[in-house]
Amino acid sequence: MAAGNLPSAKHVAKSLETVKDTPVKKFPNASKSAIEFLSLIGTDEIQPCLFEETLVAVSENGQTIGTFSISVKWSHYSLDEWCEENCYLVQAKSKGTVDNIPCTTSITGYVTTRLETLEQHTEESMRFREHPVETRTHVVKRQGQMVVTKTVIERDEDIHVNSSPYNCELLHGLVSESANLLVLRVMARRQTVPENAIFLSFDSDHHICTSIYRALGFQKQRINKEEVDVFVIDRTVHSTEGIPLNWQFYFLSDGHLSRRVQVGSPDIMLIMQMPILIEIDEPDPRPVFGKIPLDWEEDVELYSQFLDRKEELQASHATYVRRHPELSNLLADFLQLLLLRKPDNVVTFAAEYFAPFSVQNPPCRSFQSSDKPSPFRSRV
Repeated sequence: MAAGNLPSAKHVAKSLETVKDTPVKKFPNASKSAIEFLSLIGTDEIQPCLFEETLVAVSENGQTIGTFSISVKWSHYSLDEWCEENCYLVQAKSKGTVDNIPCTTSITGYVTTRLETLEQHTEESMRFREHPVETRTHVVKRQGQMVVTKTVIERDEDIHVNSSPYNCELLHGLVSESANLLVLRVMARRQTVPENAIFLSFDSDHHICTSIYRALGFQKQRINKEEVDVFVIDRTVHSTEGIPLNWQFYFLSDGHLSRRVQVGSPDIMLIMQMPILIEIDEPDPRPVFGKIPLDWEEDVELYSQFLDRKEELQASHATYVRRHPELSNLLADFLQLLLLRKPDNVVTFAAEYFAPFSVQNPPCRSFQSSDKPSPFRSRV
């Protein structure tokens, strides 16, 4: 689970207890196409999206002012020591300066294979000279509730703590910031965005809102001396109170992020060198062999094998008969009785004849009563 500075279990439990007293909030709904898009993403499609990448932040005048890194890998998430679930661990971190003020943002999230968020921890800090401000937001799924706890810290003291629980049944199509990084990579590899892609998300104050994804088509981008085609995706988060926030993401064919632009900001994120593209090895098509008619009697080798096997079986059978002379006497007695009686049903007659020899039947007299019913004959 996310390490360090997390709300205590008692604090989360207290937040859950307040759900009964909290009035039901009306949330926007995700579109059907967005919910269907999430449900159809499989682990095989996400597997090529598990990699690390780093971009640099460039100011308007071309100076490097920070870095932006993303890492997605397999992990395990456990609510306790007895229950463990496979999931994706998404980590993102940006470091830079805004108006000469150092700023750091980090996201650590655990996302299920269905791209549902189990837990997410976000830290945002701005280091003023004598007044550092840090905002920590913890999102965790517990007992059918999504609990969001936001803590504002100034000068290493908690000055404001706010906790809000949400009913998970009302959050179909929710894409957190950690899950968003996986959703974008899947869209980039498909090079398409579903129509009317309206998802639920958290705004900057971690209130439930909508986020809309749109495909802006392909553009050319120069990386070092190489010009490549990039697929552009536009994402807009419509805050419940503030103005919408808009980003444009530029992706290479394998899902690597080559550029990120926040509309209205002079700073951009760029990739500095062309990465080795991730390719999926496709298995060779299975060979198809046409059916060739086989005439084994005309094939000298097969016919020779047939004769050898035939002689081997005949010799084996003859040896067995010689070792068991009672076999000839038994068969001779049976055939003699069969020819004398000439029954219509030979199979039933044989079953009745050999029944006394079966070890599964209890011992009986050699001569049965003529009026005793036979188990081998149907009764009318």
